[in-house]
Amino acid sequence: MGKTKIYDTALKPETALLVSVITPDISEQTAKDYLQELEFLVQTAGGEVQGVFTQKLAKPEHATFVGTGKLEEIRQYADAEEIDMIVFDDELSPSQLRNVERELKRKILDRSNLILDIFAKHAQTAQAKTQVELAQLQYLLPRLTRMWTHLERQRGGIGMRGPGESQIETDRRIILNKISLLKERLRVIDKQNETQRKNRGELIRVALVGYTNVGKSTILNMISKSDVLMENKLFATLDTTVRKVVIDNLPFLLSDTVGFIRKLPHHLVESFKSTLDEVREADVLIHVVDISHPNFEDHIAAVNETLKDIRALDKPVITVFNKIDAYKAPVEVDEDGEEINVTLEDFRNSWMAKNSDPAIFLSATEKTNVEEFKQKLYEIISKMHTARYPYNNLLY
Repeated sequence: MGKTKIYDTALKPETALLVSVITPDISEQTAKDYLQELEFLVQTAGGEVQGVFTQKLAKPEHATFVGTGKLEEIRQYADAEEIDMIVFDDELSPSQLRNVERELKRKILDRSNLILDIFAKHAQTAQAKTQVELAQLQYLLPRLTRMWTHLERQRGGIGMRGPGESQIETDRRIILNKISLLKERLRVIDKQNETQRKNRGELIRVALVGYTNVGKSTILNMISKSDVLMENKLFATLDTTVRKVVIDNLPFLLSDTVGFIRKLPHHLVESFKSTLDEVREADVLIHVVDISHPNFEDHIAAVNETLKDIRALDKPVITVFNKIDAYKAPVEVDEDGEEINVTLEDFRNSWMAKNSDPAIFLSATEKTNVEEFKQKLYEIISKMHTARYPYNNLLY
C-alpha cells in the first residue's frame, strides 16, 4: 500500500522585497522609518517581507528608479528566492513602472498602489467602495500602456467601432467615463450625508483624528461603549463611524475617521475628501497620538499637514497621547554630552510648556487617566454648547 500524499492547501502569503532610494534630503533614520512603515503596509495587505534593498542616490533614476546594477541585484535575489512581488517606497512614474516590470518580470507595486489595495480590502460601505474605485482609476489612467489585458474586451463590434481608434484610446475613454460616473455617485452620497448631518440636531460634533493605528477606534469604543472594529493594522477603519455619547448630562456626537499616513497619495486624499467632511465640519478635534511610537512627533506633523490640506487646522484641538503603558523613555544627550532618559513626566512638562492646546496622557486599553480625559472633554464641549445653544436646557 503506497504512502498517502499530504498536500498543504493553506494559502501562503505573497512574498515581497522592499526597495527604497535614500536621497540627501532625508536621513538614514527617516528612510529606515519609512521602510518599517512600508513593511507594516505589506503585512496589513497580507504579504510577507523577505528582504530590503536600499540605494543612496542624489535623486531616483529617471528610467528605473534605482541604478541598473541595483536592479540586477534585486532580480538575482528575487529569482533565487522565488519572490512574488517587489514593492517600491515611492510612487513610480508610468515609464519607471513599465521599465522595472520588464527587467524584473514580476508584480511591481509602489507605495500608492499598496495603500489603494489595503483601502479596497477594508472598504465596507457604498461610499468607501466608490471612493476607493475612483482613486484606483485615477491612479490607473496614466499607467494604461503597461496593461497586458484590455479593460473591456466586449467593447467593439457594430456601432462601436471608432475611426481607427486604438485599444488604449478606447480603454482611456472607458476609464474617463467611469471616473465621471463615480464622481457623480459621490456627489449624490455627499448630499445624503449632508442631510444626515443636518438632521443630527443641536449637538456639538467631535472628531477623532490621528495617524493610522494610534488607537482612535479603541478610544471611540471606550467612551461610547460601542464595538467598532479594532485591529493592530494600518487603515483598519475606513468608513466614518458616528456615535452619540453622553458624559454626565451632556450629549454630543463623536466620529472616528480614516487614519492618516506619511506620503499619502494625493489622489487618495482627493477621493476621500467627502469622508473627511466629518473632520471639516466638526466643532472639536481629538488628535490621538501613539506616544509609544519612536517617531510620534513626525506623525503629529503628518496629521497636521493633512488637516491643513482639508482646511481643518483652525479648530479647538485636544491632543491625546495614547498607549502610555507601552512608552519607552528615549535617550537624549544633554549639553555636557551626558546621556539622559526622557521620562513621560519630562515629556509632559516640556509639551505643556511649548503648547497651549490641552493634552491628556492616557492608555485606552488599560483605562488609565480616562476620567481626566472625559472631564477635559466635558469642560470644552459644555462651554461650546452653552455659547451656541443658550436656550437649550440640556445642562440645567
